[in-house]
Amino acid sequence: MDVAEFTTLLKPVTDAVAGQPVDKALEDRLTAAIAPDSETFAEIEAACHAAIEAGWMCAEGEGTRRFGRVIEPSAETHDLSVDVVDMTDLHGGHHAHPTGEVLMIMPQDDGAQFDRHGRGWLVYEPGTAHRPTVRGGRALVLYLLPDGRINLTG
Repeated sequence: MDVAEFTTLLKPVTDAVAGQPVDKALEDRLTAAIAPDSETFAEIEAACHAAIEAGWMCAEGEGTRRFGRVIEPSAETHDLSVDVVDMTDLHGGHHAHPTGEVLMIMPQDDGAQFDRHGRGWLVYEPGTAHRPTVRGGRALVLYLLPDGRINLTG
């Protein structure tokens, strides 16, 4: 698995997000189209593990928080960037989403949650902000940012 293959694997996700309002309805559509128990969801999760093991995903940070931008926004991804973070029982840095944020939550430990959400999709609308938090163990979180925009605030 390399970045080009990973980009192709994510095509059902980036196509589903393309041109849609970043809102609760998008979260519901993603959950219906790419359910947390679906083969596509599992394939993306397995690819994340392979990429982390290969060293090109989550290559920044250390210990309980490893992260990194995997794909820059481009026409191929409908101007969505793709980042992945690997967090264990941690409060991350506060940030805002000027264009919204679409998250794919992949708990690695039973009971692990990201921002009080288990396995599945979570969408933060444009203008929202939060301090990403994983409780109950380890979780991988893949997130898409329209135009790659994020404002780190603390």
